Amino acid sequence: MRKIKIAYVCVHNSCRSQMAEAITKLQHDDFFDAYSGGTETKPQINQDAVKIINQLYGVDMNQTQKSKLIDDLPYDMDVLITMGCNVECPALPCKYREDWGLDDPTGLSESEFRKTAELIENKIIDIRKRIENKTIKL
Repeated sequence: MRKIKIAYVCVHNSCRSQMAEAITKLQHDDFFDAYSGGTETKPQINQDAVKIINQLYGVDMNQTQKSKLIDDLPYDMDVLITMGCNVECPALPCKYREDWGLDDPTGLSESEFRKTAELIENKIIDIRKRIENKTIKL
């Protein structure tokens, strides 16, 4: 079976979308090809997000990922996830799209970053199940 191309999009591609890309690659690489991008970039990934992903999963996103524009994503995405940026996200070609409505933990406590990572992990598991059981048809 071919892997499902999934992209996580956020304004700056520095926090939530980066965490989602990392978690997907770590835990669902057998099922998804994961990408992330933004309408703007930051010079570096949010360092609080880097710290939490390193604590929870043992991966340094500074070494494995960087802030990217949506223009850098493959054109033929299967699934597009917007993170809930409260802005109009651009239309990218995809077979399925949904918004996760996640609050940005930037500037908040470590526990808020941990909660965000856990929410993302659960949402990835959920969308995978919905694709596998054909609730989401691609």
